[in-house]
Amino acid sequence: MSKGKIRETFQNGNGVLHLTPTWVPRGFNEPGRRIRLHPDDYFAFGMDRGGISERWLGSVTVALNGPKTGPTEGMSFVLTDESGIEKILFADVVEELGADVIGKDLFDRYGTWPTFAKLYDYDKPLFHHLHLTEEKANKIGRHGKPEAYYFPVQYNAYLGRFPLTYFGFDPSVTKEEVINCIRNYDKFDTRITELSRAYRVKLGTGWYTPAGVIHAPASVVTYEPQWNSDVNTIMENVTMGEINPHNLLTDCQPESEKDNIESLFAQIDWEESTRPDYKQKYFRPPKSLTEKQRGMSEKWVAYANEWIAAKEVTVLPGASVTLHDQACYCALVVQGHGRFGAFECEAPGLLRYNQISGDEFFVSDEAAKKGIEIKNTGSYEPLVILQNFANNNPEVPAVV
Repeated sequence: MSKGKIRETFQNGNGVLHLTPTWVPRGFNEPGRRIRLHPDDYFAFGMDRGGISERWLGSVTVALNGPKTGPTEGMSFVLTDESGIEKILFADVVEELGADVIGKDLFDRYGTWPTFAKLYDYDKPLFHHLHLTEEKANKIGRHGKPEAYYFPVQYNAYLGRFPLTYFGFDPSVTKEEVINCIRNYDKFDTRITELSRAYRVKLGTGWYTPAGVIHAPASVVTYEPQWNSDVNTIMENVTMGEINPHNLLTDCQPESEKDNIESLFAQIDWEESTRPDYKQKYFRPPKSLTEKQRGMSEKWVAYANEWIAAKEVTVLPGASVTLHDQACYCALVVQGHGRFGAFECEAPGLLRYNQISGDEFFVSDEAAKKGIEIKNTGSYEPLVILQNFANNNPEVPAVV
């Protein structure tokens, strides 16, 4: 794609990019079938790749998804026109336009868009696992992965088979108990979650999960803003009858440390994983903003951390508003229809694999500050939009 075409697409959208859906298969668990993909398309990557259980949003990251992972799997594309025939890799747009898209601050610090969000949708709970800290991830040429969760009501008419999330370990648990689970990963069902503590999911709320904290997310469709990475160490060997193969335990170890028990255990942030006040520190009820315009409400749903943030915006039927933000973001329409800047927008009812949608946009730094004109053209439903930011928005609440 020519540099001129990239610049033209950016200018035609007045600094807003229209993104296409990015579906990601996983070889574990089962699709929850709630992310509005056609029932015939959940195995579009092939049966040997597993079912589509995730949709990635505003991503410049390749999925860490086994030897058959495609070169752009997990990466977002930008529409150059509404026909959907011609698309540009979002990473190429960021590389070419740099600070014009993500702002000088992020570009100077990271040289790219350093975060993305996803919708993940599993019918069963995920395994007890952790994401590497920046220090540990750098050993394998990756970044760490702190993340936040928000449970949108629009995608959760059904909560799956286990709507509880395990976080960390009970404070009474000893290090040796956990090390024994790791040591016996290939010998018998270690039932490592018996050492943990679970919280039932409350829709419309969320959590922040630091890198290094072990956790087993609920079977609820989750909106997950996260740092720009896909690194996991799975420490639960059997999850609701499904055996998790040995490589899921060791994939993110450096070759020089493969199968070293102490090295695996050292990936756990023990202090944060066992803190008695875990819920008090990391549970995130929504924080509503004072109403700035009639017909629009805003609330922070991911905040109070050094990495990522997210906000939910609701525009009432018939209302026209201007949404101002102090940093670039990726937007996802989860309910309703209307106008988003220069584009028609709508939450999808049902999408085919490779079909374009009108629910995902990336708003450049300058466009966000100038303001995006949004109109709810419906008569009955609110227009609801989720926004995920990096760590450069000064308006994000710093405390719970």
